[in-house]
Amino acid sequence: MKKPGVWIAVAAVAFVVFLAYSTLNQRQYRVEVCMEFQGHEACRTASAETEQQAVRTATDNACALVSSGMTDSMACGRTPPKSVRWLSGR
Repeated sequence: MKKPGVWIAVAAVAFVVFLAYSTLNQRQYRVEVCMEFQGHEACRTASAETEQQAVRTATDNACALVSSGMTDSMACGRTPPKSVRWLSGR
């Protein structure tokens, strides 16, 4: 009978390998987006497989800081970014 600790260790190593692979392999585009909404400004950085996904994620994250509620968040997300700066990894 094998010890359960061995299986837990194997599962943990497999999970770490998968996490490292998915993180390093899929983050091709990195961007900083600054949003201005209702007199507030926030900048956030995001990474994604595509340029569009990276910009959308950074925009959503910045809007979460400068808006309150779902309606404001959606309105902020439709606002053009104040600035978009591509970082290394593009």
